[in-house]
Amino acid sequence: MKQHITVITIGVDDLEKSLAFYRDGLGFKTEGIVGQEFEYGAVAFIEMQKGLKLGLWPRKNLAHDTGLSVSPVSSTEFLLGHNVPSKEAEKAGATIVKQAQDTFWGGYAGYFKDLDEHLWEISME
Repeated sequence: MKQHITVITIGVDDLEKSLAFYRDGLGFKTEGIVGQEFEYGAVAFIEMQKGLKLGLWPRKNLAHDTGLSVSPVSSTEFLLGHNVPSKEAEKAGATIVKQAQDTFWGGYAGYFKDLDEHLWEISME
């Protein structure tokens, strides 16, 4: 079996605000919130690239579905990378963690946190 990831789901505190951040602020394509007719079902999927979606799911719904407790937010749990040519994240309301700068590997990179403290790396080659 060929291994591949098709969905990366992140827990968010406010689904509508997070959706607006990614859709309106960063320009990601989405069909919006689906599953609202189900008690813990509301989720938004963002088309990242062919065969890969980013899921935005309220933390309380994710906790309910898994049977786990909602845990404290930690921006250093994982990192998502996104190649962009501009400062669109900051304009969308992201918190800049580290301004983009030349890197040791020859690229140009920096970090921002989204509205739910998820850490993103912005890089350009």
